[in-house]
Amino acid sequence: MTTFTAAPTRFIKIAALPVRGRYLATLAERVLVFDGSMGATIENLDLPPEAYGGERTAGCKDVLVLTRPDVIEAIHTSFMEAGCDVLETDTFQATPLRLAEWGLFERTYELNRTAAELARRVADRFSTAERPRFVAGSIGPTGKLPSSDDPALSDTPYAALVDVFYEQARALVDGGVDLLIIETQFDMLELKAAITGCNRLWRELGFRVPVQAQVTLDVSGRMLLGNDIAAALTTLEALPGVDVIGLNCSTGPEHMREPVRYLSEHSRLPIAVIPNAGIPLNENGCAVFPLQPQELADALGEFVEEFGVSVVGGCCGTSPEHLRLVVERIGGRPPRARSISREPSIASGIRSVSLRQQPAPMLVGERVNSTGSRKVKRLLLADDYDGVLQVAREQVEGSAHALDVQVALTERGDELNQMQRVVKKLAMGVEAPLVIDSTEPEVQQAALELYPGRAVVNSIHMENGLKKIEALVPAIVEHGAAVVALTIDEVGMAQTADRKFAIAKRIHDVCVDDYGLAPEDLIFDVLTFPVTTGQEEYRDSAVATLEGIRRVKQGLPGVFTILGVSNLSFGVAQHARQALNSVFLHHAVEAGLDHAIINASHVMPYNEIDPDERGLCEDLIFNRREDALPRFITYFEQHSSSTEEEKANPYEGLTIEQRIHYQILHRKKEGIEAALDEALTRQGPVEVLNGVLLPAMKDVGDRFGAGELILPFVLQS
Repeated sequence: MTTFTAAPTRFIKIAALPVRGRYLATLAERVLVFDGSMGATIENLDLPPEAYGGERTAGCKDVLVLTRPDVIEAIHTSFMEAGCDVLETDTFQATPLRLAEWGLFERTYELNRTAAELARRVADRFSTAERPRFVAGSIGPTGKLPSSDDPALSDTPYAALVDVFYEQARALVDGGVDLLIIETQFDMLELKAAITGCNRLWRELGFRVPVQAQVTLDVSGRMLLGNDIAAALTTLEALPGVDVIGLNCSTGPEHMREPVRYLSEHSRLPIAVIPNAGIPLNENGCAVFPLQPQELADALGEFVEEFGVSVVGGCCGTSPEHLRLVVERIGGRPPRARSISREPSIASGIRSVSLRQQPAPMLVGERVNSTGSRKVKRLLLADDYDGVLQVAREQVEGSAHALDVQVALTERGDELNQMQRVVKKLAMGVEAPLVIDSTEPEVQQAALELYPGRAVVNSIHMENGLKKIEALVPAIVEHGAAVVALTIDEVGMAQTADRKFAIAKRIHDVCVDDYGLAPEDLIFDVLTFPVTTGQEEYRDSAVATLEGIRRVKQGLPGVFTILGVSNLSFGVAQHARQALNSVFLHHAVEAGLDHAIINASHVMPYNEIDPDERGLCEDLIFNRREDALPRFITYFEQHSSSTEEEKANPYEGLTIEQRIHYQILHRKKEGIEAALDEALTRQGPVEVLNGVLLPAMKDVGDRFGAGELILPFVLQS
């Protein structure tokens, strides 16, 4: 009799913790206005070194809360008098890493707590029951870029960065802040570490304060290392404990308009926009910010009115006068309701990819895999990571939406090190998100700690009860990853549709109820087994897989499904595998398959497979004949693939225009230029474009929309 392990009790869900303070409740009622520039305001005061405590710490603006608290209190007061709702603490550079540069490492806790208490006193002086004033604990970047390949900038491990942000957050919360604002973030991996540090604190305290996470974009709309706004949003919204998402610093509002529009249309969270007073100009060695107060007020007013922004304020170069006009333009109004269009997605360090491709499936490239690719195995044995990167790029060029990455080698015992090196190389080298594939939880966690996006982890199961889930799911939650779940339990791999669904439901219930994962974070692999080996126990395995997909999709709303399609055809010739995999993929998608781990060059459109071959494949897949396997093997031993032999001239009887159409639709490149030249002798270029090429591509598009063609074939056309 099977013994089932009890559900975990140790894991603390961030969303279940009580939230201290009224910030989020007030934000739901009205748009809140943050204060303006602390740093530029201090610069304009031109304080002498002794104001900072001497030459060694001269210029360290954060230390002023200890050496000249009167200066910081006056700045806070000026913004409260301008009508702002929220004060930021003078702690933008007060992480232990930054303070160590000034010899102030030992005073990290004292400085941050003092800054919070100072701002708290000023805010409380202006608060009323009808209009509370809030204090935001400011957490800025450390000066490191952990996602980069610069050894000096990426030399601080993820765990050490988590410690750094935990220490600052602890002091700010002890000082009485209403929220933490993690701002001016250039590197998504550092931002993830900051949020993780905060979440560690919340689990210790048993309560939390809201977290407002803000990235900085350049004029092209990307973070410093390349993340576009969609990738940033996908990654941030998947992380636990993020309550508000936004933009600040870097540019003036004119360059933020399109990213703000994107957030307003796709983010489930309240949106914050806190821009500079324009891009600074250098005048006589000084930074001058050109945006005038009324211009800032008008721009932020449009963001609130047009895009439903909930939080506004000013960053570098914004004065109390800037914020006074912002308050006059915006103050007190309720946030505008937004209509959200959202797709569950994953993201690389560059772009976001929807987990729900239309038409299905999402293609997961299978070649960056030491088990399935002899070439990649040779490259890994030789430590040729540039070669692995090239294989990955070829998969992306072949239309893979994501890449499965597996580096375990029986010849070597350093899987963790190799996974770290490969993930580091691919994170900034390919646009496709990664599927981290390993049997070792410590390898998967190490990979997640290097990844500046939202990855997929492959995989969890219940072979040893909850052991694998307990070892890995906390890290999946921490990093906001999605996860592949295999239908394996204490009895073994599920072979019937009933068992596939039953195991999937067990995993679903534990992950959703006990760990707080959303159904859309779960990608179920109901497993398929080879129907080509002659083993009696696998004769109905393809049918069970198809029915298992249907059961999971119907019985567990919101989840996704995935298959390693080529497992079905193990052991037969490549052209036979291509036909069988292609037919099976077609039926799997019809059954509800969302994702396929496959080499796109090894499948072909279902409608282009020879009808005789298609029938043989379907006899085998659906176990319709006792002799289905020997008939399948005999046929493919005697025949080349229908894609490899010309059974008849496909162009016979076609006009030149019809031939061009056929070649585009069927991706046949040879001779296309000569055919076009001939067409151009009969009609002009515009007529060929409008009457031949565009109709052919419309036909391709229509077939793609109908699910007859997958994306790689469209791109080849």
